[in-house]
Amino acid sequence: MTQSAERFGAKTLDGDGRPRYDVVVVGAGAAGLSAALVLGRSGRKVLVLDGGEPRNAPAEASHGFFTRDGVQPGEMLKIGREQLGRYPNVEYRTGRATQASGADGAFEVTLEDGEVVSARKLVLATGVFDELPERPGFRELWGKGVYHCPYCHGWEMRGRPLAVLASPGTAFDRVALIRNWSRDLALLTDGEGGLSGADRRRLDALSVPVYEERISRLEGDPARPGGGLERVVFEGGAALEREGVFHVPPQRQRSGLAGSIGCELAAPVPTVEFVKADPMTRETTVAGVYAAGDAVRAPGQSVVLASASGAAAAYVLNHALAIQDAKDEVAAAPSAKGDLGRAAG
Repeated sequence: MTQSAERFGAKTLDGDGRPRYDVVVVGAGAAGLSAALVLGRSGRKVLVLDGGEPRNAPAEASHGFFTRDGVQPGEMLKIGREQLGRYPNVEYRTGRATQASGADGAFEVTLEDGEVVSARKLVLATGVFDELPERPGFRELWGKGVYHCPYCHGWEMRGRPLAVLASPGTAFDRVALIRNWSRDLALLTDGEGGLSGADRRRLDALSVPVYEERISRLEGDPARPGGGLERVVFEGGAALEREGVFHVPPQRQRSGLAGSIGCELAAPVPTVEFVKADPMTRETTVAGVYAAGDAVRAPGQSVVLASASGAAAAYVLNHALAIQDAKDEVAAAPSAKGDLGRAAG
């Protein structure tokens, strides 16, 4: 087998007979597939693990991604997986990673079927889970009338009667943002008090009514194209006719893998938890472990931003591997051994 064939296609095993990869990418959403694509095109042996349940699966379409605006999220991921198929050095598997251990250059990843594989580097693109209110309608209408990101869904909801569900501390800023798409707005605080007098006056000046009663349920038809929300019903029985609610729910890590290998997590507020990673390199507090996508803190959460962070992590990671490969090859070269011998003499 030629060196080129060995590098770009054939599987390799570690000293214990387990499959060995340059990189294991955990997560096959936009961030994970983008990282795998860059690494595959760099000639790296890559294993991609797809645990399913992409966060944006309920949405009718994904927006704001150059050349892919309006594509259904599942279709976009399908295209990404198909394009990885061009690279024999990239292996895609459905399944989760349950544990990770080791150190830079020698990681072990345990899969849910019990198999253990080894890798020189890891990319964690495991995403987050949105903790929606446990009341009827929220989960059913998520992505179909209840929305997280106005950059993803605002255009489709432009000019329609909308509501912003937010805590008093963030209420005015969220209202000010959503007004970019519709001036027919109402603020919902879901029973939380504490809206300041200054914010009340500012919202009144913008003609935004405030509803402070706790929400009982959301009503509508999730199957209706273009958004299925019809009304917000409060615990007292009153109802507010709305066609969309924008809400940023609390989020937690979808996977415990980052914590299991020792990556530091941060929670700047009780409702947000993310993996700490260098904003330039995407490397976590554990050397050789990189994180990308919604699992890390970013200016926003969208398919295009997740994809960009996955690619950025792969660029830096591959550069680190390339430098190490070159150093190892120089150290193993006969001329280098001769130089060391002469130096010792």
